[in-house]
Amino acid sequence: MHDVDDTGSPVPPEKPRHKPTRIPRTAMPERGPEERARDFDEVTLGYTEEMARAEASRCLQCRNATCIDGCPVNIDIKSFIGGIIDGDYHEAVAILKERNALPSICGRVCPQEEQCEAACVLARKGEPVAIGRLERWLGDFDLACELEHRCVPEVGPDSGMRVAVIGSGPAGLACAGELRRFGHAVSVFESLHATGGVLTYGIPEFRLPKHIVQAEVGLLEEMGVEIRCDVVVGATYTIDELMTAEGYDAVFIGNGAGLPMFMGIPGENLNGVYSANEFLTRVNLMRAYEFPKADTPVWRGRKVAVVGGGNVAMDAARTAKRLGAEEVFLVYRRTEDEMPARKEEVHHAREEGVEFKMLCSPAEILGKDGFVTGLVANRMELGEPDASGRRSPVCVLGQDFTIDCDTLIMAIGTRANPLLAQTTPDLELSSRGYIMADEHGATSKRGVFAGGDIVTGSATVILAMGAGKVAARAIDRWLKPGAE
Repeated sequence: MHDVDDTGSPVPPEKPRHKPTRIPRTAMPERGPEERARDFDEVTLGYTEEMARAEASRCLQCRNATCIDGCPVNIDIKSFIGGIIDGDYHEAVAILKERNALPSICGRVCPQEEQCEAACVLARKGEPVAIGRLERWLGDFDLACELEHRCVPEVGPDSGMRVAVIGSGPAGLACAGELRRFGHAVSVFESLHATGGVLTYGIPEFRLPKHIVQAEVGLLEEMGVEIRCDVVVGATYTIDELMTAEGYDAVFIGNGAGLPMFMGIPGENLNGVYSANEFLTRVNLMRAYEFPKADTPVWRGRKVAVVGGGNVAMDAARTAKRLGAEEVFLVYRRTEDEMPARKEEVHHAREEGVEFKMLCSPAEILGKDGFVTGLVANRMELGEPDASGRRSPVCVLGQDFTIDCDTLIMAIGTRANPLLAQTTPDLELSSRGYIMADEHGATSKRGVFAGGDIVTGSATVILAMGAGKVAARAIDRWLKPGAE
């Protein structure tokens, strides 16, 4: 059945710019494993213009672009790819930045294969369009322009309202950018000395270079967002002080969930045991990735065991390898099929020499004279599915074994830091210590909103950004004259 126009006449179906094809997905160049495992330079090199145009040409430009529904921030993917097809890159960047102010970041670290690319029509019978790689290419195209030629989102008329954003990670940055578009004055408070939150301290240089993060943050500053580092909300200021003494009309909490978790097994207090959070933060913020030009603020282990199966575990293992470890073991209690890490990261880790020890669960950390000497692990097998749908690991009695190591990194997740909540008693928390917020980000405290990992627990960069944008729209409505 055809659509009809205003006169009631049938409208013929829109013709795709390109006929359906089975053209292979355009491969992205990357450095060889032996070379890249010895330094912290970026692993993947990105598309050239020719590659980007070739990959964009695979897009069918569907009338019903299902890929958009697969994006947590609803980027108009069809239109920005159309801009690449037409060679109008500045227009394509403008379309992209209507929904995502951090394209160079998201193009590198977001799991597009589970989101927009999974919803691509081409994925039904073949390979989807490489949406993430095209997003990265456009973001990098914009970053390569002189500042006066970069796409800076338009800022609305001054509203006279001030909003404090706690945390300069993806949720905070997305919220700050959106609030500036609405015309509100925004100050972002970051507890560390560098902006970017987990983008800066949690993701290694070889996956997300620091200069990319700082350039994207710099664009927000160009929009008028104020960034204030070395401010710990909950210590330097309380939320009440921000809203009274400092005069902010609303607050957004996007400080993430960076408090590390441990297993509670014997030996976790030995020297040489790190949380992945501490390990990666030391490397990233104290520039250990520039060793030997910079001092290394972590123990450079010879044999390193990393416990976990997510992206953070992959990051920690690959970082240890680059710091000079002769052997790096990835210890995970399920099989590789159940690993939550991106397939690309698992592939790269294996290529770089990380040894995978599957169906193993740590039982005890061994030590001598206060230092780690090994990890005792239990053999596991998969039983019935748990609440998440994954088969639960079950211990095989009498089959424990020892992994020799001098460094052990726990990458089993994080939780909410209680400092901010402890100084805000009227802020309702979940049983696990996360901030309770409704679907718009509103908390139990009037004028205070929250989003990202501090609400949901650890998730992806783009989901945190989506939560920040949703909260920004709710804050804008709340600040309007007449709002309750």
